Amino acid sequence: MKNNLLALCVFVAISASVSAQVNNPIVTAVPSLSIAPDARAGGMGDIGAATTPDINSQYWNAAKYVFMESDAGVSVSYTPWLRKLVSDIDLAYISGYWKFDQRQALSASLRYFSLGDITLMDQLGFPQGSAHPNEVAVDLAYSRMLSDKLSAAATLRFIYSDLNNGINLAGGSEMYPGSSVAADISAFYKTPVTLQSVDGSLAFGINISNIGSKISYDQNETSNFIPTNLRIGSSFDYPIDNYNKISVSADLNKLLVPTPKLNPTAADIAAYNKLSPIAGIFQSFSDAPGGFKEEMQEIMWSVGAEYAYNNQFFVRGGYFNENQYKGNRKYFTAGAGFKLNVFQLDAAYVISTSQTNPLDQTLRFTLSFDLFGLKNLVR
Repeated sequence: MKNNLLALCVFVAISASVSAQVNNPIVTAVPSLSIAPDARAGGMGDIGAATTPDINSQYWNAAKYVFMESDAGVSVSYTPWLRKLVSDIDLAYISGYWKFDQRQALSASLRYFSLGDITLMDQLGFPQGSAHPNEVAVDLAYSRMLSDKLSAAATLRFIYSDLNNGINLAGGSEMYPGSSVAADISAFYKTPVTLQSVDGSLAFGINISNIGSKISYDQNETSNFIPTNLRIGSSFDYPIDNYNKISVSADLNKLLVPTPKLNPTAADIAAYNKLSPIAGIFQSFSDAPGGFKEEMQEIMWSVGAEYAYNNQFFVRGGYFNENQYKGNRKYFTAGAGFKLNVFQLDAAYVISTSQTNPLDQTLRFTLSFDLFGLKNLVR
């Protein structure tokens, strides 16, 4: 169980974790919201703001759904998390969409993150029960085509985080489940591009996610920011011939959460806790103690590529980079996919560039179904 306690500590700081070189990371509540849930994006370096629309666009950019060729689909994803530390931390994710006409779509997802079983001890080391920490997020999005090339979407999300199942130890601080309501605002632009007499496509995407209330675990005595995030991306798809296609993509990410001061005073901590989420978003662009240089260090970037043969076989690769003083998550990713008729199976694998990174060897699996195609198949 000691490993589970260690994993909990890693989890709480995962958005800023995993290296002794960390200097001034940004730590948020509910960091599981920042975990890429699906294998396709996970195989391309955790990229998705402007990649080709797929069933899991809900997490990356819900505005992409109106560009889907099929009218409905659903997917199930599973990620065994931090397997280098423990064996019972998991992320499960379900996503689906429905285009009720050619210009509008509804989509939804359910995310469940489990931290396994943790044995709680009192100050003398005696067991005081077992907790099953978990975090849940459920959301609903509406996307609409604004023109033949541009779409936009709005997403509403409910977040629930229970880190100790209501078990409070004698002499310790009382902790209660926390909840929050948040929203995403996203846009997607796609235009044809001709290169050497071949028609490709260029896309741009933006998603501001988790704009919402802070979350509290002590009945609002203190509160914590959720991981509000700005994601900007671009992607270029190039069909080599009728059977072969390649796409290259890139994303930039920045947490829109205030940077904590180094060695803060009690007054600094109180001011940080009282800061509103909206004020925190604006402050996050100019509050780094190290000035402009540190602000640039807070930008994460990732690049990825996907090769498709006959739109049935897929090979993917990518790289994710976070500054060493802001978390030091640096890793390559690899993935593959297979599509047959109405279903698609994808897998992804993380290859860390640091031997101390617990994210190393992380696997993701996604099974997707084309519901519209399935309906036509059973007729």
